[in-house]
Amino acid sequence: MVNSPGSSPETAGAVWLAFDDAWDFGRSESFEPPSRLDAREIGPSLRFITSRRMIEEFHRKFGELLRPFVLSGSGDFHHLTAIFVRQVKEPFVIVSFDNHPDWDVRPPHWSCGAWVNRALENPLVKQVAVWGCGSFECRLPWRLLGNRSACRSGRLWVAPWRSEGQNYPSWLYPMSTLDWRSAFARYAESLQPLPVYVTVDLDSLTESEAITNWENGRFSLADIVWAISLLRQKARIVGGDLCGAFSPARYGSWFQALAGRFDHPRERSVADTQRRAVNLRALQTIWPILIGC
Repeated sequence: MVNSPGSSPETAGAVWLAFDDAWDFGRSESFEPPSRLDAREIGPSLRFITSRRMIEEFHRKFGELLRPFVLSGSGDFHHLTAIFVRQVKEPFVIVSFDNHPDWDVRPPHWSCGAWVNRALENPLVKQVAVWGCGSFECRLPWRLLGNRSACRSGRLWVAPWRSEGQNYPSWLYPMSTLDWRSAFARYAESLQPLPVYVTVDLDSLTESEAITNWENGRFSLADIVWAISLLRQKARIVGGDLCGAFSPARYGSWFQALAGRFDHPRERSVADTQRRAVNLRALQTIWPILIGC
């Protein structure tokens, strides 16, 4: 199960869960990946949507092998963040950089579009803050399908990119490219003394800086690096994960395949070599800052 290329002090507290073909480090001399856990056998059954049974099977097999920082694959596995954070044993805040709020209250219970709700079921999670949503979910009528009660209570803080002509309720915190850094700086100041877990979905980045299975957002690599660096100055980061690199969709059931085909956007036509180069650059830029190298 474990296939480690050797770990340095910088990667000892991290692990790479290889669910899919999102990453190939065989020819990379500029990035040292963390120890690899081969999760390809269970990956298709977890992708996009899954069952409580498969989630607990995953946790049973891999829970003791997890580390504070986890490199994952496609954003179709983002719901596993709600499992990764079980490692944290004190009250904490989750800060997510994502082009989607992942707050859907509809079934299925476990899906990449609803993982925030699963994380909020953890009593140690005092708040989940999602920054950089540019997808349609924060606009009417789609936001009616989100966890509005968690937003109103303050346990869920969603900061979407402001869309022209849209009115936003008081429980959303719209931002623009001109003012988001000042808004984020104020938010970071408010986090003390709670520790922070940071999760990054590469779909929060622009199309030129990440190639994903989903729609791209508006952050630049420099934006994400700045934000995580600020969090490290203002709070104690106790863990984190990174997902969102494109991988060919392989599902464990016909239902996953049907739902995935219906819900995903059309794939961008990009050569594999270009895709891997673009996403590797994003990983090389963000990962050292995330793990505190």
